[in-house]
Amino acid sequence: MEEYNAAETESKENIWCRETVPKVFKLVCCTLPLSNTDLVSLLLVSPSLHRTLLSCQPLWEFLNLRELKNAGNRLIAALSLPRYRHVKQINLEFARDVEDTHLILIKDKCFNSLQSLESLNLNACQKISDTGIEAITSCCPQLKSFSIYWNIRVSNTGLQYIVKNCKHIVDLNISGCKNISDQGVQLVADNYPELESLNLTRCVKLTDEGLKSLLQKCIFLQSLNLYALSSFTDEAYRNLGLLSRLKFLDLCGAQNLSDEGLSCISKCKNLESLNLTCLFGIVGVTDKSLEELSKSCSNKITTLDVNGCIGIKKRSREDLLQLFPYLKCFKVHS
Repeated sequence: MEEYNAAETESKENIWCRETVPKVFKLVCCTLPLSNTDLVSLLLVSPSLHRTLLSCQPLWEFLNLRELKNAGNRLIAALSLPRYRHVKQINLEFARDVEDTHLILIKDKCFNSLQSLESLNLNACQKISDTGIEAITSCCPQLKSFSIYWNIRVSNTGLQYIVKNCKHIVDLNISGCKNISDQGVQLVADNYPELESLNLTRCVKLTDEGLKSLLQKCIFLQSLNLYALSSFTDEAYRNLGLLSRLKFLDLCGAQNLSDEGLSCISKCKNLESLNLTCLFGIVGVTDKSLEELSKSCSNKITTLDVNGCIGIKKRSREDLLQLFPYLKCFKVHS
């Protein structure tokens, strides 16, 4: 009897180790945002867990190498493994050692591994230039989201490679890419009419002409960030009224915005978040256009920042809540 009980106990333990533990780990891994280092460590726990995790393809569709040292070589090594053959997201944000040479090697050795890639984050990878962009985008025909903020090596040529190689981009972040001009934005406008999100923060070479062309062609934009672009005028801003689906708009630093421009923005009836902060003050926006905005967007706007709009008078918290009753986050000038 004792031998039978011992055998039964051992059998239950084997089932627990072979079936239950892997199932629990699989459930946890699919729920929690584990790093790739954590996942690789779990592979070493036991053969049964190793098999279970490898059989769960969604676990290997996201490569997160954010802020890691030697990220370029780590990426090449990972993409060489069968389990990453269908990766859909790669995050290299602040992986500062990634260079053009890494991306060229990926093109040469791991081309097929990126055929399903949908999201690529190269934010603050400042050693990457147009050459690297040409190499990596040539491997990613299904790419939908591309982000490379804070990179002064990227130019209009880089955007030319992106629009040539990646036909399905709906989310583009080129914030801080100060060498991109109207020519580059024109490429975006001509090739991505269904673009949904665009960040042009501190792209200081842009002019009214470039923004006008963009707004007239990318009319499905839902999020637009024009932070720290003080040179634009109402000549461009009035075209914002074409964006009927726009939900998020950041015009922080829009010194030349006036009531005319904000009145056109009021045509964006789905607007939920509007930032009109300005350190040096926006004098052209007054109560008049704010009230007009309220008439069309009062039931939508939940976030509003008019801190620095010195042309708006007598706008206490109570005043703003009367105009926009669904506000949850807002700032007013003191």
